[in-house]
Amino acid sequence: MAEAIQEKIKQSLRAAEGLYHRLVLVVGESGSGKTTVLREFAGEIGTEVININLLLSAELLGLSEKQRVLHLPDILDKILDTKQVTVVLDNIEILFDQRLKQDPLKLLQLMSRNRSVVAAWNGKIEQGRLVYAETGHPEYRQYDGRELLFVAMDGTATLEGAHKNEGV
Repeated sequence: MAEAIQEKIKQSLRAAEGLYHRLVLVVGESGSGKTTVLREFAGEIGTEVININLLLSAELLGLSEKQRVLHLPDILDKILDTKQVTVVLDNIEILFDQRLKQDPLKLLQLMSRNRSVVAAWNGKIEQGRLVYAETGHPEYRQYDGRELLFVAMDGTATLEGAHKNEGV
C-alpha cells in the first residue's frame, strides 16, 4: 500500500507543476502511517522530511505572541529555504495553534508558491471536505477539498482540482 501511495504522490506532484499552488497533502488520521510514507518518499527523491513542530517551535521560542503572529510566514519560509525542488513536511500541528492566528492551509499554499510541497495532514476527507480535528475542538478546521491535491492513506487521491486554480 505504501508504494501505491507514493506513486499517487508523484502523480499529484506532476499534476501540480505549473499551478499557482504546488501543494500535495497526504491525509490520514493519527497513526495511519503518513510519517513512514513521507520518509520513504523523501528518501526516494533525495531529501529529508522537515519536522515543522520541532523547527518552528525552536524559532518562535524567543518571540512575543505578537511577533510570532507577524513573523510566522517569514520564519516558515526561512525553515524551508532549502535548495530542494520539493520539500516534504511532517508534524504540522503547530500551524493550527489558535494563538498564532493563522490559516494553516493558506500558510501551506503560500509556502508552495515557489517550491513543491508535500505535507502530512492529520485528518480526513469527508464528503469532499478536508477536515482537521473533530467538530467542537478549538483547532477544528474544514476546507472544500475540490480544489486541493491530496493523497489519502486509504489510497484515494484527487487530481481533478489540478486545473481549477491554474493562472489564479
